Amino acid sequence: MQVPIYITDLDHTLLRTDQSISDFSAKVWNAKSKEAILSVATARSFQKTHQFLHKLHLNTPMILLDGTMIVTPEKKLIDIKILNKTLADAIIDEGSQYDIYPFIIALKDMESLEEAFLVPGTLNQHQHAVLENYRNDPRVLECKNIRAMQMNLKLVYFGSHATLAPLKEHLANTFGKDLEYKLSPEKYSDGWFLTILHPEGDKAHALQKVTEYLQRDIKEVTVFGDSINDIGMFDLAGTSVAVANALDEVKAIADIILPHSNDEDAVAKYLQKINKEVTLR
Repeated sequence: MQVPIYITDLDHTLLRTDQSISDFSAKVWNAKSKEAILSVATARSFQKTHQFLHKLHLNTPMILLDGTMIVTPEKKLIDIKILNKTLADAIIDEGSQYDIYPFIIALKDMESLEEAFLVPGTLNQHQHAVLENYRNDPRVLECKNIRAMQMNLKLVYFGSHATLAPLKEHLANTFGKDLEYKLSPEKYSDGWFLTILHPEGDKAHALQKVTEYLQRDIKEVTVFGDSINDIGMFDLAGTSVAVANALDEVKAIADIILPHSNDEDAVAKYLQKINKEVTLR
């Protein structure tokens, strides 16, 4: 019998709202990792993910930056989906018509996977709030006149829904299927964010790649999530699990809705319960 596979989102799913992992969650995760395949699917970068998960045993490739990158815990690159400079600069130019400029997550070097976090010189109040979490981050590069790099993983606009909804529509009308567009509420603030990705740079495509790498059927996977960028995974996985604090759109398609939130160790409690049920059998 093959071991089960569990893949979880981080922010507002496995991570608590203060961006920590409780000792209880770490204990349950590490115990479960001895008898199951455990990994994460997150909008976070490799560096940030490792920072958050230093207490956890990771034993399979991680889905990072919304699905644009799949990397092993040892930093071996499995797959990557890049927006080239020409296309990314065109996105910036179109967005400038709405007087808004994106943050850009890019790679400086493919071999080392060294990241760059490009910040525009013109910031709105939502962007200022987001940057508070990146003080003293060596990846941050302030750009008076922001232009893309050669290997861009995603462009992210932060702002109000009133600003970003028409921007999303305009970009979709301009670039069509050349891009993936995800508009979601920003749960750490009162704003919204619009993420622009390679059309195969989302969590759903990445989940397919991971199961191919593991030589397993995607229907054998259980996924956990709370937000818009998890919906693609929910559609594909054998079992989809929403935490209690998940968006209504996510709960609507989930196979299971947990009674606990991320701040109540929802994922760990589910894993612990499954473990006990298996033991009783």
